[in-house]
Amino acid sequence: MKFIQVHTKKMFVFAVSVFFTQTTFSQNTQEVFQGKIGKTLADSKEWWPAKPQAPKNAPNIVYLLIDDAGFGTSSAFGGLMHTPTLDSLANNGLRYTNFHTTGICSPTRAALLTGRNSHSVHMGLFPVTATGFPGYDGRLPDDKATIAQILKANNYSTFAVGKYHLTPINEVSAVGPFDRWPSGKGFEHFYGWHLGHTEQYHPNLYEDNSVIDIEPNTKHLSTLLADKAIKYIANQKSLAPEKPFFLYFATGAIHSPHQVDAKWSDLYKGKFDKGWDWYREEVLARQKKLGVVPANAVLPARDAKVPAWESLSDGEKKLYARYMEIYAGFLTHADYEFGRVVNYLKEIGQLDNTVIVAIIGDNGSSPSTKHGTINGYISSLENKKQIEEAIKNIEKLGTEHAFQDAPYGWTQATNTPFRQWKVDGNSEGGTHNPLIIFYPKGIKEKGGIRNQYSYVNDIAPTTLELIKGEFPQTINGVAQKPFEGKSLVYSFENAQAKSTHTVQHNEIKGKRSIYKDGWKAAVYHEPGTDFKNDVWELYNQNKDFNDRIDLAKKYPEKLKELQDLFDQEAYKYNVYPLQDTTPSGERKRSIFGNSDKIVLYQGIDQILNFSGPQFIQTSFKISTEVDYVKGNEGVLFSTGGSFEGLSLFIKDGKFEVANNTGTIIRHLETEKVLPAGKVKLSYQFNYQPPTNAKSLIAQNIDPESGNAELYINGQLVAKRTIYYSEAKYIAFYKDGVDVGADLNSPVSNRYETPFKYNGKFDKITIEYLSK
Repeated sequence: MKFIQVHTKKMFVFAVSVFFTQTTFSQNTQEVFQGKIGKTLADSKEWWPAKPQAPKNAPNIVYLLIDDAGFGTSSAFGGLMHTPTLDSLANNGLRYTNFHTTGICSPTRAALLTGRNSHSVHMGLFPVTATGFPGYDGRLPDDKATIAQILKANNYSTFAVGKYHLTPINEVSAVGPFDRWPSGKGFEHFYGWHLGHTEQYHPNLYEDNSVIDIEPNTKHLSTLLADKAIKYIANQKSLAPEKPFFLYFATGAIHSPHQVDAKWSDLYKGKFDKGWDWYREEVLARQKKLGVVPANAVLPARDAKVPAWESLSDGEKKLYARYMEIYAGFLTHADYEFGRVVNYLKEIGQLDNTVIVAIIGDNGSSPSTKHGTINGYISSLENKKQIEEAIKNIEKLGTEHAFQDAPYGWTQATNTPFRQWKVDGNSEGGTHNPLIIFYPKGIKEKGGIRNQYSYVNDIAPTTLELIKGEFPQTINGVAQKPFEGKSLVYSFENAQAKSTHTVQHNEIKGKRSIYKDGWKAAVYHEPGTDFKNDVWELYNQNKDFNDRIDLAKKYPEKLKELQDLFDQEAYKYNVYPLQDTTPSGERKRSIFGNSDKIVLYQGIDQILNFSGPQFIQTSFKISTEVDYVKGNEGVLFSTGGSFEGLSLFIKDGKFEVANNTGTIIRHLETEKVLPAGKVKLSYQFNYQPPTNAKSLIAQNIDPESGNAELYINGQLVAKRTIYYSEAKYIAFYKDGVDVGADLNSPVSNRYETPFKYNGKFDKITIEYLSK
């Protein structure tokens, strides 16, 4: 007892000491009252602290980040997709032709918003693929603040619309924590989504710190983003006109799903019938004319996995051309919607004092699919069957009924004049993107070309120099580490200025490169192979800007020098250990971790699929108890949507379960109507991995993979075989987990969203029956 009393006394003294220390610090950080306090108001003098001020004449800042757009997409850089807004910005600003991204979504966004290298801020890949290493845990560190936090400290209003993709997946929920949401990283308002993509007509949206339900929705997502951006600006300039603002506008276009109103895709009817080989030649000629590539540029050979256009059948040509018409219409529409924001700034007299940084692609165009996609199920079929099914469904392309991506013949073409694609961190096709900087008050030259090497982490320091702002020594009490990028302001008035960004590494899933003073060493790592067997290539980009001529054997000393430099950079910036797998959809990464039992209550907010219960290739049981009254109906539980998902619902008095694989929706239902009163309902999914799945799928056979069962009051009442496609694709797509409804798009074609349950039921209990 004596020991405990002494210990307690010491702890009390320590606590009091800390309290007074913290309190004194807090008081010292506040301004001292400078008025006069007398006994009466007549004897007193009011005083108010001065309002914080942004740097004098500081401009508004707008970042536009387009998704999955290669160097040869936009007409602003010679592409055949019309982008009049981007054209106008480029013609009245500067085009940067040697700008680079990380080669993939989240890392580029992390580098853009922090001004540091992506691995340095723990975003070596995605939040959903996080692993327990500093470069890959997906948790932006507090000592490397975002540009939103820095601008907010400089008295800017800050808001973001669109794709964020930087929040740890197990923190995307109604209970947070919100430290790593946009609101915790400097954005006063956020309207967008947390994952890599979402549907354009039935998006999974969040506003500030809450998921929102916009159904029944009649607007395209790009339109919603422009509407919200204009509203944010209107509020800010009406209520705090003396403050500048920062707007981060990150489009869903032109990432899959390619969905857009037909009036936009029909603008391109017949425009791509000549095919992707013609497209590459045509775009290269336009790029030379614009001066965004060297006049002597030569196209690299068509990638070996892409067939010659003329070798295709008439049916394939028709199908593939339609994919491209929609792809192009999607970008043109996004350009139009961002143009509404630009026009609004002009209408309210703010455009001349606004810096617009437009990045056309967070990486190169995507190599996701050979034949194009409508949904995951069709993509899993054998090649010939894929094409047949897509042609049958060609009228669905571009609509809300197709989760669509373009064939990689087109995406290679839209990366003209470079080799390879998104995810290829070693290649210019993956990392070389167009940059436009527009600032009427600060850039005298209109339509200028800048060829200096630059990288996505240069944008934040450029922004801070432009506004003549201060870099905060601390933010939220945390000492800040410096930017790792370099400001580009030096190049504004001098097209011939030497690049100040002279060394840069890249790495994605083991595919990696290192750049120094015009030389580049790179390696294409094949996932699953030993890193020791990787073969490095060497390019002199001063003479060979698009990496056509490998000089590794000719200059082994230079290659060794760059390999050693990559090692130094990799250790310095958290690139090691190299990882070539992308685990996702795993239970341990969800909010619930590896819990074998999950309980969800009626009335909770929608949970993001990857954040919630995981059902891919596992056995599980979902149970509830309803207090059933005749006429009660609706969804009890759903995960996913019209492209993949699972839904438990009551309709016409019967308990039903829908399993949607994208093309095929299979239902299991009770024969008899439910009895009145309290009824226990459960659905059991008994997964049995097929031993020969790969060979059967090659024959267009969906292998049997176990069975599904319905129970009422503990009695088995219905049963059917389940198939591999059902076990593999339960709610992989970006929708949500709903209790008591099915929000966004519907899993089943037997009801319309939200089909909210109109009665009472007990909690939903999910039990995993296998690890």
